[in-house]
Amino acid sequence: MTGVDELVGLFPPGTRLADDGMLVVGGCRLDEIAGEFGTPVLVVAEQAIRQRAREYRAGLTARWPDSQVVFASKAFPCTAVQRAMVEEGLWIDVAGGGEIVTALAAGVDPATLVLHGNAKTTEEIQLAVEAGVGTVVVDNFDDIDRLETVVPSGLEQGCLVRVIPGVQASTHAAHATGHEGSKFGLTPLVAREAIARLQRSDRLRMDGLHTHVGSQIMVAEELAAAVEPLAALGRFPVYDLGGGLGARYTYADHPPSLDRYLDVLIDAARAHLPADARILIEPGRSMVASSAVTLYTVTTVKPGTTTFVAVDGGMADNLEVALVGQRFEATVVNRVGGGSQPVTVVGRHCESGDVLSENVPLRDAVVGDLLAVPATGAYCYTMSNNYNGARRIPVVFVADGQFRLVVRRDTWPDLLSRDVAP
Repeated sequence: MTGVDELVGLFPPGTRLADDGMLVVGGCRLDEIAGEFGTPVLVVAEQAIRQRAREYRAGLTARWPDSQVVFASKAFPCTAVQRAMVEEGLWIDVAGGGEIVTALAAGVDPATLVLHGNAKTTEEIQLAVEAGVGTVVVDNFDDIDRLETVVPSGLEQGCLVRVIPGVQASTHAAHATGHEGSKFGLTPLVAREAIARLQRSDRLRMDGLHTHVGSQIMVAEELAAAVEPLAALGRFPVYDLGGGLGARYTYADHPPSLDRYLDVLIDAARAHLPADARILIEPGRSMVASSAVTLYTVTTVKPGTTTFVAVDGGMADNLEVALVGQRFEATVVNRVGGGSQPVTVVGRHCESGDVLSENVPLRDAVVGDLLAVPATGAYCYTMSNNYNGARRIPVVFVADGQFRLVVRRDTWPDLLSRDVAP
């Protein structure tokens, strides 16, 4: 039987049990949130996000004063999250036109935006330049062609060249980006050509280099291994070392601590990079994963060789399981901890792969129970969809015993809003 403390430890920091056993996140009872907003609903502990941002910023600055934390907003591109990050002093990494739009709506200074993408369109580059995006990460020569066409004469667009460091990370293949053959970035040999071309341009400014090993990485040394290949390309004002630190989703996950990660990374920077350079890092998953929990209602319990507990959500609000096999835990919100018989929690969508958690011990789940799945702050909102006509779920911020809606649930008319045929 899973220990209550062990399970609660997967929820946002500060989560506790009320006297009647109900889970309380951000000072708010989860049953009251479900009663107010329905289910499924994504509950975000705002102070957990802000505290993590402060820890990242303080930790990096203490080790390398001329540095900047850039939130990889693709992990949670909600305007309320982007706004909180900026209020805590972070820059924002955007991976396309839509994330530029949400960041600007959140009040982000466009000069602090870093635009990524292996296949940026002319429209996106035009949007970025017109908005005043401070840094564009060049992923290919077509990026350079488009930028030189779009950037007006007399202006200068800051650029970084993305370099493939040749690091094979021990993560899911879909999360690995720094290995030879990656679709992202340029090999060091080809990167030299891109650097030279940017240095010759009268409209593009060669600020430095960018690299990224991947995501959900549990070995700090793999992340630090990308530093030396950058240094071999020369001295530049800026080195963006990417993100990738893993998050804790299950009892078995033990990612490096933030201090451990920063120690190893900055030790490598001190060994290989110019002391007067600016260092950027781009945390995403490790910034927000543990900040949120998704609430569901149990709709059916089907006993058999495998007992299936089905809920009113699934792969429309959490695609991580079907996409990369990510493991999540779960609990009934007022009977926290494991029961004697494991069950498989499944969603409502017409796919056998619509599984939220296999072989998870629940304490006597019945129809109508509220079920909580922790560590859903990264990529769940990002990849939410309308499969089977599902309405995308609301996002609720909780802090100091108060809750507020920051993203509403789709309405039925929303599902028809883009139709143009009679």
